[in-house]
Amino acid sequence: MTHVIVVGAGPVGLVSALALAERKVNVTILETATAISQDLRASTFHPPTLDMLDKYGLTDGLLAAGLISPTWQIRMHATGDNALFDLSLIADVTAHPYRLQCEQAALCDLIAKRLENHPFVDFRLGTTFTGAHQTNHDVEVSATHHTNGTLRPMRANFVIGADGAGSRVRESMGLDFDGETYPETTVLASTTFAFEDHINGLSNVNYCWSETGNFALLRLKHLWRCSLYFDPELTFEESVEPSRIQGQLSEIYPASQPFDIVDCRPYRVHQRIVPSYQVGRVFLAGDAAHINSPSGGMGMNGGIHDALSLTYKMGQVFEGIDHAALEDYTAERLPVAKHAIAAQADRNRKRMTQKNPSARQRALETLQATAADPTRAREYLLRSSMIDGLSDAKHIWEPRLC
Repeated sequence: MTHVIVVGAGPVGLVSALALAERKVNVTILETATAISQDLRASTFHPPTLDMLDKYGLTDGLLAAGLISPTWQIRMHATGDNALFDLSLIADVTAHPYRLQCEQAALCDLIAKRLENHPFVDFRLGTTFTGAHQTNHDVEVSATHHTNGTLRPMRANFVIGADGAGSRVRESMGLDFDGETYPETTVLASTTFAFEDHINGLSNVNYCWSETGNFALLRLKHLWRCSLYFDPELTFEESVEPSRIQGQLSEIYPASQPFDIVDCRPYRVHQRIVPSYQVGRVFLAGDAAHINSPSGGMGMNGGIHDALSLTYKMGQVFEGIDHAALEDYTAERLPVAKHAIAAQADRNRKRMTQKNPSARQRALETLQATAADPTRAREYLLRSSMIDGLSDAKHIWEPRLC
């Protein structure tokens, strides 16, 4: 019996499970939480990701839940001067020439509903992965249930660790997670305040320089998410102190009433990656394998691309088409994470954390010149939309025109 254990029921784990189940591979999903997370985390879906998910009948549901964003911009907050990028320039290579602003929980809910009574899926919430022992033929996985205690060991052909940055699966593989932690603390504050009614010329995605620093304004269907950056000397508790958050939002727009804060969470930004996505029959995908600056919204998307690459290769093995297909997984995905996703996110962060006014102005003028030239703008959008990084993975995503 073909069997894969997927650890983690976030977007990466659930996409992995669905892709395998649709190939009639038996899947057991282990998730520590007792319910699918509704946390406001990743919120940007890039064009190729929407194309990939469309093959599984998921994109229409995401479009209904989210907000289509045909443009995005980098802007000087004080003047409104901006560089505006129009994704219609890449409409020849994607069926979805826009970013979709939609909470990742919407994707998780769509997939969980599909898998609820799926004949090839065993969904185990409240179950924590505790270890794995490999042989030449299979993997024995140990786990505990939050009410039933230690469970009988489970055997599978392969294990996929999609259990996030603190991955227990990665720890069990003995892999390093090398990289760095950026000095600044980021606070993501979500508010129902209608910035679009008060600040002229906003796109749904805006990366902004302010006099005191920088911030991002990302619009969802019913709220705005504001990425606010703070002095690294502040503790997490200090960075989310209500009066401080209200003050930061008031610097963006001086509203007459306090902002309605729906959600507020601080986090540190990391750039880390494993040396290999595979140890024997155990594999990593998404944040378990690589984490990067959220600037540009590439983390979740890259994890979904990992999942679809990996499950395609597992399908090739299970169907007897290519018994060595899985040997190419790290070679395909690790360079993308390192040179396309992490490097681009790092460039985005460095540009936006620049505080020198002259350097900011030069950067903006360069971006404006790029945006004004259709050829250069198209090249820039192919990189920033993650399409260039997928050029060698046409089995999981093929442009409309090659």
